Amino acid sequence: MKLRNVLVSVLVIGSALPLGAQSTSADYSIQTAAVDSGGGITNSTDYRNDSGADASGSLSLSTDYAAKAGYPFQLYDITGLVLNAAAPTVNEGATVQLAAWQLLDDATYLAVNGSSVTWSVSSGPVAGIGANGLATAQVVYADSPATLQGALGGFTGSLSLAVSNIGADDFGTYASDGMDDAWQVQHFGLDNPNAAPSVDFSHTGQTNLFKYIAGLNPTDPNSRFTVVLAPVAGQPQPKAVIFGPLATGRTYTVRYKTDLNASEWLPLTGATFADDDQQRTVIDPAATDASKFYRVEITKP
Repeated sequence: MKLRNVLVSVLVIGSALPLGAQSTSADYSIQTAAVDSGGGITNSTDYRNDSGADASGSLSLSTDYAAKAGYPFQLYDITGLVLNAAAPTVNEGATVQLAAWQLLDDATYLAVNGSSVTWSVSSGPVAGIGANGLATAQVVYADSPATLQGALGGFTGSLSLAVSNIGADDFGTYASDGMDDAWQVQHFGLDNPNAAPSVDFSHTGQTNLFKYIAGLNPTDPNSRFTVVLAPVAGQPQPKAVIFGPLATGRTYTVRYKTDLNASEWLPLTGATFADDDQQRTVIDPAATDASKFYRVEITKP
């Protein structure tokens, strides 16, 4: 019997096979792999087809690329980590919230959860940073800079922050002693008992507290406040009260008593004064009492 080649054409009408299903006929069978949620990867012995898409139309994530939601088939790489704070300055003892963004290669940013960042203090008066990025400033004696860091996914970002000094007398062992902490640190350094208000470090007979009010240098024995009573040339009755050095921002008031046992010092009225560099001369035109005692009061706002 003579054999003949027969070509059979088959037209199939109906629904397509579901994704990931096995295709079969009487003569062949193609086993495909399971697909992802976007319908993406199929395999056989001769081919691999990767065409997956997620619900937004973007390519599925892999170890090499990621899709930006809402922008189908646009890929990006993370190139850095950028940090920011709710405010560029924070008051001493207060807190400020930090935030982080991943910098992408198309110059846009992707916000990240603060708890996923490893926070640290590089320098400056910041007591610590919580796991969620809440930074707590320390008490300072002067406005001070701080540098903070955050790390995520192999990238590190840094942030500069300013800690504001809002209390002049609240720092460490110098707190609440009546003197400006910055003045004490300037002349004595940190945590020095020689900076105490009652100490006369330079042995001038004037305490640190007095020298602070008078604007003097507490470590210099030549820095002292002096008061001299002198006659006025050609005028037998008036007396001149001469004192100094004068300091910026101070108010000087001359008071008097005619009896040291009197209960209070009275303000000197009718006087005239003149300044010569850092020295002031106050002339009392009525120095006619048998005894008259003078005192200079120095006030610092």
